Amino acid sequence: MKEQLLRLIEPKKGLEETRKIFSDHDLKVLIVPLFFEQLLEVLVGVSDTFMVSYAGEAAVSGVSLVNMFNTIFIFLFSALAAGGAVVISQYIGCRDRENGNFSSGQLVMISAVFSVLIMAAVLIFNRSLLRLLFGEVDGPVMEACVTYLRISAYSYPAIAVYNAGAAMYRSMGKTDVTMYLSVAANVINIVGNAAGVFVFHAGVAGVAYPSLIARSFSAIVIIILCFKESNQVCLRFRNIFRWSGSMLKRILGIAVPNGIENGLFQLAKVALSSITALFGTVQIAANGVAQSFWSVAALMGTSVGLAFVTVIGQCIGAGDREAADYYMKKLLRITFLASILWNGLILILSPLILRGYALSAEAARLVLILILIHNVFNSMFYPLSGALSNGLRAAGDVKFTMFVSVFSTIGCRIVFSVIFGIYFNLGVIGVALAMCLDWGIRAVMFYERFRKGKWKEFKVI
Repeated sequence: MKEQLLRLIEPKKGLEETRKIFSDHDLKVLIVPLFFEQLLEVLVGVSDTFMVSYAGEAAVSGVSLVNMFNTIFIFLFSALAAGGAVVISQYIGCRDRENGNFSSGQLVMISAVFSVLIMAAVLIFNRSLLRLLFGEVDGPVMEACVTYLRISAYSYPAIAVYNAGAAMYRSMGKTDVTMYLSVAANVINIVGNAAGVFVFHAGVAGVAYPSLIARSFSAIVIIILCFKESNQVCLRFRNIFRWSGSMLKRILGIAVPNGIENGLFQLAKVALSSITALFGTVQIAANGVAQSFWSVAALMGTSVGLAFVTVIGQCIGAGDREAADYYMKKLLRITFLASILWNGLILILSPLILRGYALSAEAARLVLILILIHNVFNSMFYPLSGALSNGLRAAGDVKFTMFVSVFSTIGCRIVFSVIFGIYFNLGVIGVALAMCLDWGIRAVMFYERFRKGKWKEFKVI
């Protein structure tokens, strides 16, 4: 398989000159802002957690519990936007501006409607939902949860609408716009959190309202920008205030399988957290710290993976399967190289950074082992298991990726976490190995799907 993979991703002489859809400069302009945008989100998350800790233990507990709940909806909104991004990218590729505009308007409409319904449900049943999910937690923690969830719920429409607008701009390859907007919104969030916690001493509300303001700012600005007529596709009010079953079917045809896949992955993370809780304080602490390093190390593969949607979507929309095949290979080469370099850098810096953590020698040693396992296998498998799967989805091959991901998550990651972690007594190292095995299975199956070319036969628009 190794020799076949090397032949597959080896560039063909003379072919690059015949492909004018994306130049090397275009790819650089597309990928670099995506990476910095993703990096910023991770670093701001660390900053938020740091400032929330000064609001007290109940506030930290409430925010962390509710964020687990919020993540489910954020992933659903992202899945819906991803479905729209595939459709919009393909219309851009075939230069059908009218339907590109129409699909953009429908994406914004369905995102707004869906998020408002979710917001209403959470506002009505917030306390009942929290008790169902987290049981009878301490009174102060439950009140912090309720406060944070109510304020967070008001931001759901802003999150969904921003994702829809960002999907439009990413489909056009204008990722620098979303990067700069993310910078501005995160500055608002950080400054607001600092003021809410340290100046107004508002507790949970002091960190919830700045997030609401920052998300609303992002949504308003991106939607205003999406009305620009100079864009390849743009919003028009008549396209937003319409209901087209056929266009929504195209969008949801990509979004629903993606949403199922992402939703199941989040539930698996909750299940794995329960397994990790069995291994004792040292291993729980080491796993928590290691995951913060993992999130940074995985950024490169995730960022380039987003570029697959734009590039492959436009190639398929243009009806140029040969170009799609060429850019799949080219982006794979970029992902492998960038992932190896980035994961290696994080691994080298980890011992230095860990000196700033108040960890025991045993926990610090375990963190380094977990980072080593993650970074080695992430650079080997994730370009195929994660980034390549985005290319398959962009071509419309969404059911296959969903079925593989569901099988791999349940049949591999969860089952082997129990086997390795509990029965083989490997603890969190066993859970990490099960995660890497999950990536390996997906890598093999997605690679075979790509190699056989079945993904080229799908039709989205």
